[in-house]
Amino acid sequence: MKLMNRIFVLALFVFYMYALLTIILFKFRWRDMAFLWHQLQRNLGNPDNLMYQLQRGNFIPFKTMFINVQSLSWHDLSNLVGNIALFIPFGVFLVLLSKNKGMSSIGVLALSLSLSLYLECLQIVFSIGIFDVDDLMLNTSGGVLGYGAIKLYDKVYSKFIVNTSSIPR
Repeated sequence: MKLMNRIFVLALFVFYMYALLTIILFKFRWRDMAFLWHQLQRNLGNPDNLMYQLQRGNFIPFKTMFINVQSLSWHDLSNLVGNIALFIPFGVFLVLLSKNKGMSSIGVLALSLSLSLYLECLQIVFSIGIFDVDDLMLNTSGGVLGYGAIKLYDKVYSKFIVNTSSIPR
């Protein structure tokens, strides 16, 4: 039965990664492979396009977050909360898929940051978004929050099981 649970969690993880890529890279719009291939060829064939994409990016920590908090429109709030919420499952899945739930907080932090950086760079390469260092921080925070949530759940659940198993019947 444990193998079936592991396969189920792995299938959910694959679905989650597909959804994450779709949301972050494509912003809920359909992009086919021909479009992506065209964007890649255009940008790699003309480094000025890549430089333009980099210049449009935000490399100043907290800049976008500060602007979003000041205006606090529905879009800005969903951007702040969404960037965190999108990566919470990533932290959970990393723990669930690691051997004996042995993934460390540093490992989750590093992998969350790496995945976020990868996605931000893909936005530059395909010209389908803007690089934002604040997104890196928010996404990484979400991964670490997911890690903390699953570890807290495990701790509370194991304590509950220990306490209920000692009740005489």
